[in-house]
Amino acid sequence: MMTRTRTAIAGALAVTMGAMIAQAQQAPPDPKDPRIGLKAGIKDAGFAARNMELVSNLPKPPGFFDPEFPAGEPAPPERPEGTPPPPRDPNAPPPPPPRGSGFTNSDLAFQGVNAVVGNYHGFNAYNIENGKSPKLIASIVCPGGQGDVSIYGHLLFMSVEQTRGRLDCGTGGVTAPVSVERFRGIRIFDISNLKNPKQVAAIQTCRGSHTHTLVPVKGDPNTLYLYGSGTSTVRSGEELAGCSGLDPKEDPNTSLFSIDVIKVPLKNPEKAAIVGRPRLFADEASGAIAGLWPGGTHGEGTQRTSQTNQCHDITVYSDIGLAAGACSGNGILMDISDPEHPKRLDYVSDKGFAYWHSATFNNDGTKVVFTDEWGGGGRPRCRATDPLTWGADAIYDIVDKKLVHRGYYKMPAPQTENENCVAHNGSLIPVPGRDIMVQSWYQGGVSVFDFTDSTKPVEIAFFDRGPLSDKGMLSGGYWSSYWYNGYIYGAEIARGIDIFQLTPSEFLTQNEIDAARLVRFQEFNSQNQPRYVWPPSFVVAKAYLDQLDRAKTIDQARSKTLRAALDQGDKRQKATLDELERMAAELTRDAAAPNAPDATRYKALADAITARIARLR
Repeated sequence: MMTRTRTAIAGALAVTMGAMIAQAQQAPPDPKDPRIGLKAGIKDAGFAARNMELVSNLPKPPGFFDPEFPAGEPAPPERPEGTPPPPRDPNAPPPPPPRGSGFTNSDLAFQGVNAVVGNYHGFNAYNIENGKSPKLIASIVCPGGQGDVSIYGHLLFMSVEQTRGRLDCGTGGVTAPVSVERFRGIRIFDISNLKNPKQVAAIQTCRGSHTHTLVPVKGDPNTLYLYGSGTSTVRSGEELAGCSGLDPKEDPNTSLFSIDVIKVPLKNPEKAAIVGRPRLFADEASGAIAGLWPGGTHGEGTQRTSQTNQCHDITVYSDIGLAAGACSGNGILMDISDPEHPKRLDYVSDKGFAYWHSATFNNDGTKVVFTDEWGGGGRPRCRATDPLTWGADAIYDIVDKKLVHRGYYKMPAPQTENENCVAHNGSLIPVPGRDIMVQSWYQGGVSVFDFTDSTKPVEIAFFDRGPLSDKGMLSGGYWSSYWYNGYIYGAEIARGIDIFQLTPSEFLTQNEIDAARLVRFQEFNSQNQPRYVWPPSFVVAKAYLDQLDRAKTIDQARSKTLRAALDQGDKRQKATLDELERMAAELTRDAAAPNAPDATRYKALADAITARIARLR
């Protein structure tokens, strides 16, 4: 059955994709892609990889899966587009969630030699000092979904959105429609002892917290802000004073159309509190708070896009004072120079986007990659019949603090009806001189792509498993895939945590991989995006030289001579360093010449050589 389905999909490619390729600005899917036809299974699924390898897998620990339904129950059939849901008795209790859905792995955070994997049921902490042999060090039960986590110093922050969440982290849920025991918002744990975290604060919010973003304050090591993004229903004002889910025409103080700004005194985190709810979506002329995309389609043949009354994810790039908000119906660029009062600089919409989900800057802060979570992450959206511009990435250049659309990228291998697949969380890979990102696609696997040319993104590596089942769709695949200190870590919803490393290829040399590994962080939270800085190293210079060779913008004889000198440079021989110094000066001169090809990379190569020589002299 699976083989026939995959074959049909592959055969349909030429018919269904041809008209979309130019618009998608990426190569057409390859019908011989090894990801097509993979065997289904939970523990024994087939897999395919190119230019990256799986080095470790740790399954979920006991207590974080249902033994009877280790991958959950199958999702109910999807209603046809435009079909309203069946009528429901308003007095009837809500239907129970599918078995196993309360154990979904979610986001990742890192600190030192530890990684924390969020889960709808709590979180798990791992020692990753040896990336090829991680060890579970703690499992913390604290249900409430969504379970996204961030780490800052001795504090761990956790998003809670579901109505079953309790203040005391209890597992019994909350059945009463209004209860002082219910918790929806952001938990704060003291993780001075990661094996024994202590909850020190719980900030209640009107819509819960689907995600959150850490916003450090330059020059103030004692204060941290959080941007809280709630995407669920608004809780009753009886349960939390001030909450209102009314239309702004009925209640100008509605809890919709805003984000939560939370101030955390780091020495006294128990005093953390909401200090603002900025109206980021207001109309600039009228001041109406519902001023951006109203919801609906953009015309015939376009996506139905959610109303912009919330942000799903906000990514801050504190080093440049900007943030990018993926806000349901719009992508938003913000000025966060005053983190307590973020200001909208620009906004965009896309006819192919259903739900703006997340954002990633490039290292220079000149581009943003926005994702579209068409289908909400629980539906198949990477079939051969699905447009390459839907459920994809949209790449924008930042020009004079405005967002300018340049291209699209979507994981190119067609998936089956049994695989939830759509763009999801990822991060940059710190290869100098290039914009490279690793990204999750749920059961579409992990994809690494280069978007140095914003108009022509190219996949350069991937890993994918077959579906969890060939009898129906079980929710699974990669929620988050992030680069951290030399490895790629993937939080697999149903199967646990996977660790990968890149391998050299025609797209990426060993020098480029080794240069990326030189970038080390003590902490990493994807939505608090750091600037990558490479230490003085001839490996970085070799990475730039490899790029010049790949682009054929350097004479081969010159490249050979320079490479030989770089290979000897760390021996500190004066003659070699003098020769490299002379070569660096020539490269700088050539970079400054009018209409010089690849001038930026020539200059970067020269600077890398000069910086290393200065360290060695």
